[in-house]
Amino acid sequence: MLEFKNIELSDRQWMEPLLKAANLDTCICSFGNMFIWREIYCTRVARMNDFVIVKTGSEPDRIHYSFPYGHGDVGPVLEAMMQDAKENGSNFVISGILPQQQAVLDTLWPGKFRSVEVRDDWDYIYALDKLISLSGKKLHGKRNHIARFKDGDDWSYEELTPANLDECWKMNIQWCQVNGCGSDPSLEKEACAVRCAFQNFEALGFEGGVLRKGGRVVAYTIGEPLCADTYVTHIEKAFSDVQGAYPMINQQFAMQIKAKHPEMMFVNREEDTGAEGLRKAKLSYISDKMAERNIARWIG
Repeated sequence: MLEFKNIELSDRQWMEPLLKAANLDTCICSFGNMFIWREIYCTRVARMNDFVIVKTGSEPDRIHYSFPYGHGDVGPVLEAMMQDAKENGSNFVISGILPQQQAVLDTLWPGKFRSVEVRDDWDYIYALDKLISLSGKKLHGKRNHIARFKDGDDWSYEELTPANLDECWKMNIQWCQVNGCGSDPSLEKEACAVRCAFQNFEALGFEGGVLRKGGRVVAYTIGEPLCADTYVTHIEKAFSDVQGAYPMINQQFAMQIKAKHPEMMFVNREEDTGAEGLRKAKLSYISDKMAERNIARWIG
């Protein structure tokens, strides 16, 4: 019988090694991501053998599991998850499942799972060097915006640390006021996750960058190493009325990642959630690959 519990900071000690062992380039395979969104998604975790099992949702008809993260024989773990769903009166649904994980299900239980495409959840993954150079005709506009931002010598970039964390939080409050977080349910939920990221920045091992114009913080970003060759950017905020602030913080943080983690080759900039503006922005950088996170439902 699986014993699920609410996710806590102390769980990072046993979960993170198993998540890293899975070596997946999807943003949901990150303890930091799970932790900062835990209240929004009612996240609970359990351990079986060398696997992390994640369950989200509180009502039987809304409970989803993640494909087990770790290493070893996954078959018995999946069977235990099915039993847990049965005991709790819920359908067995695996969300965020990648094509290679779906293939495992199809091998173990041919024809027993129905796959449902969820394009809104696909992660955008970019070559790190491309985010730095922004070379090529298709990224010419990004270079132009950055050039406009650099007009004059009144800009600077620095690493996000406990020393400037409070300034970035104040900037985030202003950003929320400008963008109406209080009246937009999705932004309100995101604001909760962002607040958690700031409150636990050091404990979660997060890194980040800060962009200034005239000494004022106009953009910040937060991320962490995800797997052997991929970094993940969890949060990126900039004032849209400051021309070039978004592409500039993106490029400068990519340079920071390259310097601190030379083994990294890609950056996962997470999903677009189906938001039109966000999708347009992520597509404009021309992703090199996508982490195709879909849903698998047990149909028996």
